[in-house]
Amino acid sequence: MVAAFLISFREGLEAALIIGIILGYLRKTKAAQQKRRFVWVGVLLAVLLSIASAAGLQFIGFAFEGRAEEIFEGATMLLAAGVLTWVIFWMRRQSRFMKSSLEHHLQGATRSGAHWGLLGVAFLSVFREGIETALFLSAAAFTSDGTSALLGATLGLILAISAGYVIYASASRLNLRKFFNVTSLLLLLFAAGLVAHGVHELQEAGLLITYKEHLWDINRILDESSPLGELLKTLIGYNGNPSLLEVIAYWSYWILVLVGLRRWMIRNSVQGEIAGGT
Repeated sequence: MVAAFLISFREGLEAALIIGIILGYLRKTKAAQQKRRFVWVGVLLAVLLSIASAAGLQFIGFAFEGRAEEIFEGATMLLAAGVLTWVIFWMRRQSRFMKSSLEHHLQGATRSGAHWGLLGVAFLSVFREGIETALFLSAAAFTSDGTSALLGATLGLILAISAGYVIYASASRLNLRKFFNVTSLLLLLFAAGLVAHGVHELQEAGLLITYKEHLWDINRILDESSPLGELLKTLIGYNGNPSLLEVIAYWSYWILVLVGLRRWMIRNSVQGEIAGGT
């Protein structure tokens, strides 16, 4: 539930901020009220298609049984972990330019006078967030109870919509840099857990060799089926008795993430020095 809440809240808030940018831009133009209708049509279509995508992924997952189910769930978890990690790094690079880039696309759409272009910008902007959310929530549902995942996702979306409205309608300002830094760390923990879970499922399916089935067993101290164990299992991929390959995959993921963050920081530092020199 916690992972689903966090995912839907972050992705939902991103979508809400994008809609806020679009509506704020239209406020500066004439016939804004008429153009808003096309924005909301695009948003509605994106939401409906995202829901259909999430339902489709769940339906496919439920249709499989036995080994095929394990392969599908393992592949979905690994794919979700990869996409989630890419999104986090992409947001760190593009967050500073998101508003200007979006307004550039809006400028082209409104200049042409074609309202369908405006609808397309709204649809694609929101659908990108929606399809990512559908994939992440599907992976989260495989690691926890489906009902609790649905509840967490619903609460997260409600809070995201509320926060987005407050930011747009009032003078309130959210420190987006801190917000994305904190949520990025939590989502990286979730992604690392997905990697370990995905490897576990593929081992169960016999696609990966299990060199050592249980590297340790601390279920006597903290049972993974206990309430706290279930929470940690969903949020950070806790496993009381992981295999050797799961542990290697988990920590290999973190090494790659830390190397990527270091390279990103060095690149930013170099770009800052170049900009300062000019």
